[in-house]
Order: sequence, then C-alpha cells, then structure tokens
Amino acid sequence: MVNKYNFGIICAGNIARKMAETVGKMTDELTPYAIAARDITRAEELAAEFGFAKSYGSYEELVLDKNVDLVYVASPHSHHYEHVKLCLKHNKNVLCEKAFTANAKQAKEIIALAEEKKLFLGEALWTRFMPWVGKLRETLEKGEIGETQAVQCGFGQTLTHIERLQDPALAGGALLDLGIYPLTFASLILGKGALKYTGEAVLTDKGVDARNSITLIFDTGKMAQLYSDMAAWMPNIGVVCGSNGHIVAHDFWMCQRFTVCVRGQEPYDVKCPFDISGYEYEVRAALKAIREKRLFCDEMPWSETIRLMEIMDGLRSMWGIRFPFEQE
Repeated sequence: MVNKYNFGIICAGNIARKMAETVGKMTDELTPYAIAARDITRAEELAAEFGFAKSYGSYEELVLDKNVDLVYVASPHSHHYEHVKLCLKHNKNVLCEKAFTANAKQAKEIIALAEEKKLFLGEALWTRFMPWVGKLRETLEKGEIGETQAVQCGFGQTLTHIERLQDPALAGGALLDLGIYPLTFASLILGKGALKYTGEAVLTDKGVDARNSITLIFDTGKMAQLYSDMAAWMPNIGVVCGSNGHIVAHDFWMCQRFTVCVRGQEPYDVKCPFDISGYEYEVRAALKAIREKRLFCDEMPWSETIRLMEIMDGLRSMWGIRFPFEQE
C-alpha cells in the first residue's frame, strides 16, 4: 500500500481554492489535511467545502502541526519567500505556486535551505507537469513539421481589476504572473541554451508592467517571441514553428489540445485531457519525489527555476522595475 501523505495549504485565495478542490478528489493518493488563512473563517469554509480535516487561523499553526507532510504555498508571490522559509524551518516539504519567488536571490536562498535540511521543495508551475508536454515532444520527434525553428507565444487576460497585480509591494505586473508562462513554453520547446534576451514593457502609473514583449535568442540560432499583457485578452496560444509546418497549442498554459499543421496536409488535433483539473500532475510529481527521497521534481528542477527567475530579473532591470522590498 502506498503511503498517503497529509496535504496542507497556506492561504485561501482563488488558486488555493482550485488546489483544494483538486486535492479533495485525490483521496486515493493523499489525505486532504489542513488549510490555513489569516482569517480563520475563510480557512474553515474552504476546509469544510473540500473535505480537509483541519483549519487554522495562522500559517504558523499549520507548520507547527506535526502531521502535515507537504505544504502548498498559495500566497501572493511577493510572500512566497517568507512562507516557504517558514515551512522549511519547521521541516515541511513544500510545493510553491509560481512565480517561485520575487527574484532569483530569494529563490537561491530557499533552495539552499531545502538542500541543507534535505526537504522537498518544488515550484508548482503546473504547465510543465501536464500530459500535453510529453505528447507534443513525441509529435515533434516524428519530424512531421520538420526541424523546430522558432516559437511564438502570447498570454493576455484582462486582470487590471485585481489589486495585487497593480501593487509593486506585492510584486505586481504582467511578467511574474503571466509572462512566466510564455517563457516556460519557449524553454520546454527550444531548450535551455538561451544566449541572450531582450524586451520592452509598458509600465502603469504605479511602476509595474502592464504589458511586455520578450525575445529569446538561443545558441542554436532559434528564436522565441513572447508576449504577456494584463489589460488585453489575447488568443493565448503557443505556436511551434518548424521547417515543414507548425503546431498550435490551444490555451497553452493549461493545454488539453494541440493542432498539428503539416504543409500540404489536413491539420489534425491531438487531445490530452486532464484527469481532474490540471493541478493533480504537479501534486503527483511532488509526492513521487518525496517517496523517492528526491528534493525536487525532474519536470521542474531547481536549475530551471533559478534560470527563469534570473531572466525575469534581467528583464525587470531593463525596464526599470524594482519592487520596494528589493531596495537596499
């Protein structure tokens, strides 16, 4: 019988709700155990709705519970560093929502702490764990669209009403919330050898990026053109361009269908539906790593987390974006 781990959630916002609903349907794989929020009422309501055994009115109470095995950190990414560190200091394995931290310095510090304490620490960048990734790679290996040459990817949603995204103190802006997804898509398709990157951004009156455009140039000569926008609803597709055709990943950040377009042939779809919601795959990967006594998931290794954070740090530096808590 597989050992079932007790799953805890820090925060009770929208992402936490989606994870709680998913975990509540995974009782054969884990135990929905505890939810913590600064407002105990919100924690109690979420726990009751999705079958979690306990609710706490502070994050400190949750990490002091010796029965909690794995904590999902779902707070704003401005607070990931603080909350992940709290969990690790109390010997909890952690699955942290993207963006992993606000900057690479914070990421390196908590990764070093996890390594020191021999605890699992993973970035819950759900896109990397989904079934479409393997199926798309299999399709590319068949060579139908020829050699992969370029990627185009854009992610835009009308999110200007969300106060957190407007606030520099909460690491707001399009890049960390949306832009990380096109960066991830490019990395999954074209690899890790980006030699240089550049970009432009339009800033809000509060000094965060409302929209941005990023170009990655890889050492292979291949290129990715990426966009993110929190004020416009974009097609939200990822396109892989080959020498003999292209592939369109629909709703690429949570893809369940992609279309293969080979030159001179009828396009066809490859379907890759979720078992539950899409969140289950990152949870399963984390549980597998913990059982195997590994400190991170192969799907999202620490080196990739740091690399993406460093690229986003570099882009923000180009755009003159510095969060208040980063001031020296």
